[in-house]
Amino acid sequence: QVQLVESGGGVAQAGGSLRLSCAAAGRLRNWMDMGWQRQDPGKERELVALITRDDASTYVDSVKGRFIISRDGAKNTVYLEMNSLKPEDTAVYYCYLRASMLKINTYWGQGTQVTVSG
Repeated sequence: QVQLVESGGGVAQAGGSLRLSCAAAGRLRNWMDMGWQRQDPGKERELVALITRDDASTYVDSVKGRFIISRDGAKNTVYLEMNSLKPEDTAVYYCYLRASMLKINTYWGQGTQVTVSG
């Protein structure tokens, strides 16, 4: 099993910055990638950014150039630095981790609210 604990988030003004953290614990040997998805009420959940164990990163177009995903392998923690925030970034952000054992399993954090005021 894998446990994900998120921290960070909160309220920021447009143009401001926030940082999310996601600490993973448990059976992590076969992890494939970690990242963040977000969901605003009435909208579908979307992938924001992910990072692989080879440190390759992927971003949704709307956050490219503004968000940076990184990880600290020693702490089993992934970070999402969010800069130049926009009101449309407002959502609940969920950390996830995918691991491959007999099959690919996806684990989720509890979610953290990010609110950007215009």
